[in-house]
Amino acid sequence: MSPAIPVRCLARPLAGGLVVPYVSLIHNGHAVFGSLDADRARRAFLQRLCQICAQPLQEQFFVIVRPADQEQGYSPEPALHPECQPYTAANCPMLNGTATHPAGRPCTDPSCPCPEQTPDQGHSARSGRPAERYEAWMIAARHYRVVFREDASDVPAGISLDVPVLRKRVLRDAVLPAEHATLLALVRAALGLEQP
Repeated sequence: MSPAIPVRCLARPLAGGLVVPYVSLIHNGHAVFGSLDADRARRAFLQRLCQICAQPLQEQFFVIVRPADQEQGYSPEPALHPECQPYTAANCPMLNGTATHPAGRPCTDPSCPCPEQTPDQGHSARSGRPAERYEAWMIAARHYRVVFREDASDVPAGISLDVPVLRKRVLRDAVLPAEHATLLALVRAALGLEQP
């Protein structure tokens, strides 16, 4: 059973019965779940707003972290309230495991500026690739630090992960490419860990 809509989100618009996150791209009047609106994401980073409900973060917050984020040292999405995170984890297809690949471009119209409205430079690179492992890291608000892009010092790249982490929660494991899954199954069968 999916968690109920958090009280903080009751004033947010809905699409298909789901809360439309504050940072979601609205394209041709429709929410594009999985794509960020650059202006709203920037506002959320700089004003310390929850990416779901748009209310100010308080004592603790969560960031969503992938292995690639750990390597670069920051999470490329705005933070979430502790009560907004479980709802998001239960309803976001990338976090709950129902999607195996990130969403692609919001539309197929080559004259549309929609790809220019996504702030995460890695979005295009991830599109069409198998889903990575996702974790939720709880961090104290006193350690909130925005990391800025090297090529544009006034544009947030994300939230620093080089801080003390209060808690880590695995949201989903990575999706293995088919050939890797086959090899893993063979190794497990050879070691007697699973029946073939």
